[in-house]
Amino acid sequence: MPKMKTRRGAAKRFWISKNGKIMHKKAFHKHKALNKSERRIRNLRIPGEVSKSDSKKVKRMLGA
Repeated sequence: MPKMKTRRGAAKRFWISKNGKIMHKKAFHKHKALNKSERRIRNLRIPGEVSKSDSKKVKRMLGA
């Protein structure tokens, strides 16, 4: 059986944490940052967790 290839676009956007959660970077962080509050920009730095319904698809794309 051949190895399963990783979708490279997904590999650049998602990663698996040490606890096994699938994480992603939050959107709207860099574009037009001057119009956003410091608090909002700070909160956008923190990675988000992929929802349970999407995590199965993302895991398959990552080959995990």
